[in-house]
Amino acid sequence: MDDPDPATSVSPVQVTLHGGDLPWQPVSPNLTRVRLITLALFAVPAIIATVVVGVLVTRWALLGTAAVVLVALWVAWLISRQVSAISWVELDEGFVIRKGRLFRSLVSVPYGRLQYVDIQSGPLMRAHGVPELAAHLQGEITLEQAAARASLATSQYTKRQRTWWRHHA
Repeated sequence: MDDPDPATSVSPVQVTLHGGDLPWQPVSPNLTRVRLITLALFAVPAIIATVVVGVLVTRWALLGTAAVVLVALWVAWLISRQVSAISWVELDEGFVIRKGRLFRSLVSVPYGRLQYVDIQSGPLMRAHGVPELAAHLQGEITLEQAAARASLATSQYTKRQRTWWRHHA
């Protein structure tokens, strides 16, 4: 019987929901900020509307204001807990994303299954060089070329802004 030498065989990394010894990375704290801004975009108009109705029509509508504020505070707390429970790790054969505290989930994406990277960017992101960075990540250009294109795109954007202000201000 020819058993392979255990010292030379490579075993895949075991990934569990609890993490083990893997170097899990938290997601950016900016995700919390973006989600809280989105919450504010929905909650603030509702609060203003219920206050206006409470002042102009009936005081009972102020109970609606209290309810909206309480729900918004609860959702803000929930957002901070959810975002802090998201982490990821990059392995040799792919990357893994885990999230959740009570109901946990683990998503493993092998590199061999990635067919393309879909990146969307608006005019402001394009002006600050995001597509060039995406091209570097796809292996089309080097990092130096991406930095040069991003710098050029930013300077062209600022020049367009100055020109617009000169003609319209």
